[in-house]
Amino acid sequence: MRKALRWLLALTVLIGTLTTAGAATAAEPEATGTTDIKEQLLSIPGMSLIEEKPYTGYRFFVLNYTQPVDHRHPSKGTFQQRITVLHKDVSRPTVFYTGGYNVSTTPSRREPTQIVDGNQISMEYRFFTPSRPDPADWTKLDIWQAASDQHRIFKALKSIYTKKWISTGGSKGGMTATYYERFYPRDMDGVVAYVAPNDVVNDEDSAYDRFFAGVGTKECRDRLNAVQREALVRREPLEKKYAEYAAAEGFTFDTVGSLDKAYEAVVLDYVWGFWQYALLADCDEDELIPPDAKTATDDQIWNSIDTISGFSFYTDQGLEPYTPYFYQAATQLGAPNIHFPHIEKKYIRYGYQPPRNFVPREIPTTFQPYAMRDVDNWVRHNARHMLYVYGQNDPWGSERFRVDKGAKDSYVFTAPGLNHGANVAGLVADQKAFATARILQWAGVASAAVQADPSAAKPLATFDAKLDKRDVEREPALRP
Repeated sequence: MRKALRWLLALTVLIGTLTTAGAATAAEPEATGTTDIKEQLLSIPGMSLIEEKPYTGYRFFVLNYTQPVDHRHPSKGTFQQRITVLHKDVSRPTVFYTGGYNVSTTPSRREPTQIVDGNQISMEYRFFTPSRPDPADWTKLDIWQAASDQHRIFKALKSIYTKKWISTGGSKGGMTATYYERFYPRDMDGVVAYVAPNDVVNDEDSAYDRFFAGVGTKECRDRLNAVQREALVRREPLEKKYAEYAAAEGFTFDTVGSLDKAYEAVVLDYVWGFWQYALLADCDEDELIPPDAKTATDDQIWNSIDTISGFSFYTDQGLEPYTPYFYQAATQLGAPNIHFPHIEKKYIRYGYQPPRNFVPREIPTTFQPYAMRDVDNWVRHNARHMLYVYGQNDPWGSERFRVDKGAKDSYVFTAPGLNHGANVAGLVADQKAFATARILQWAGVASAAVQADPSAAKPLATFDAKLDKRDVEREPALRP
């Protein structure tokens, strides 16, 4: 959705198997006899410059990198994948970031980059425009192919950035960092995955129902539930308003099937969207959540739903940029399904719709139930140098990654009271220091003092208001 919660976001701080594709790695950069980082980057075969943007203390490049459409058959076509490089110094460690969606072309540092005071490579996920093959063979959009994209980028840049590497990402990016580690466990020296969902069994989603039955306070839950229910009770007048809005904006509903289905999808995202992006204290904001839904005006109900869920999202125009996500959810990632005990059945016509409903019909999908089970099993028994951070009040943490006895130097922490923007800085003091110390250690930059006493660990880079300002990574409500 394009209607971001600017004021609300300001309240939160963001804070398989190796096959022949293993040989499809990039060639070493050619010797150029120069130390200029731009020339070194552009000496890599397949690397081209889109633009360089100035930033004090760094060099920032937006680049295209030529990737095989199919890493198992690299001779069968290529596409241009967009990446960015925030260059500090080749003597520093490097953080490899992906959000799992489009890449930002504005200089920024992720939390691990600030902690280790390093370089940062950011990758746009395949099939998100403009990093989409043409024509698009959607069968080549899967977690192994995307992990192989990262592997080739790492191999291409490792000869320039020779120090330790840490991969990271939030939400779908945290999932992406996990899948990369599963398929290429020798690439990275550590993984920091934020708020990463882990839908192991797609048809078993009772953890989400338990979450919504107990999150926050009863007063807040009741207030949110009442607004959501009232939006369905007043379906007729509010759908009329929706039709007028859609006509004025030129919105259509071919993919989801009808305005009625889109309306219910937006309304059913409402409570989830609040807990994903807001804080408990926001429940007391009367302008955001009407205190008495039954006596609220239609406009108050509409504005509350629109602000949190966004009526533009389930239109064709809102869905189109997220087709790659819905395709993956329908084929490998899975998607949650929850119940609404506070709403009578007569008001719910469709329930939570499956991701298949949000993918254009001409793109076929077949779900692969083994994909997430394989990753979950691997993490539990083989994780090494992996850190997971979740928010206590984030619905996506209901099904999360776990580390068992087979894992080594790997951890799962929860930030109290935080949402989908949970980060290391939001952990309780001892966990915050411990996690920071582990990241520094994995990156090879932990001082002797920190190695002797993890409580002394702090980010090595000074906070930069522009680079490090971190709103919660917002995607449409029911997307990780």
